[in-house]
Amino acid sequence: MPKEAVLTLNAPPPLPGIYSQAIKAGGMVYCSGAVPMDAKTGKLIEGDVAAHTHKCIANLSAILEEAGTNLNNVVKVNIFLANMDDFAAVNEVYKQYWGDVKPCRTCVAVKTLPLNTDVEIECIATQE
Repeated sequence: MPKEAVLTLNAPPPLPGIYSQAIKAGGMVYCSGAVPMDAKTGKLIEGDVAAHTHKCIANLSAILEEAGTNLNNVVKVNIFLANMDDFAAVNEVYKQYWGDVKPCRTCVAVKTLPLNTDVEIECIATQE
């Protein structure tokens, strides 16, 4: 099964030689974790976990669009939180996306996230 890397300038760039923003393979798009980083400045955006969650999803959306798909085709989401106390606030933002049929999801608390952010989100989508 061939695989193809996805790269867009509309989302933060991956670390060179470490990972891809996403991989297309077998009719699926596998997105790396997205943090609330501005693609142009390379810095985390200001704001609370709600603003950060919106930015993570916006970054994933840009990557999915570059891959020829979109958020409506997401089938699995993994959310990583630095503090499980943010669970409710993240859910308030999360439920605004993906229509009536939400993707399968896992949400876990972790000790530390890149750049000491409070949330990171990754997803898998179909290419339909």
